Amino acid sequence: MSHDIKNSKCVIVVNGELPLGLTVNAASVVSLTLGRSVPELIGEDVKDAEGGVHLGITLIPVPILKSTAERIAEIHQLATVDPEVTVVGFSDLAQSCRTYEEYIERMTGAQPAELAYSSVGLFGPRKQLNKWTGSLALLR
Repeated sequence: MSHDIKNSKCVIVVNGELPLGLTVNAASVVSLTLGRSVPELIGEDVKDAEGGVHLGITLIPVPILKSTAERIAEIHQLATVDPEVTVVGFSDLAQSCRTYEEYIERMTGAQPAELAYSSVGLFGPRKQLNKWTGSLALLR
């Protein structure tokens, strides 16, 4: 699916109650998956004055916002039913796993309503994302 970058927004919402290391981890994990899932987010590689290549970075800003675990779960639930929005949820369960195999195994027994989220990454129509996240504070 091709995305309209100019009329889109990309945002990451983290649980503001997490310790710094877990907060950074939660944001970085969803940003990696967003970059893979929405390749149009990433610009072309560029060269500096000496010809050194610098890999492409995001074409639009990606604010990191903070909220409560409960609000992140609500945003995740609302966003997952919108076909125009790419949603990457990073649950506390995922964050507690040491290996991907452990994550797979534990997720197969997890009820969606019981998942708490460390972060959620969203990409979609600006208007819709603003509706869900416009009142949230920047992570500082």
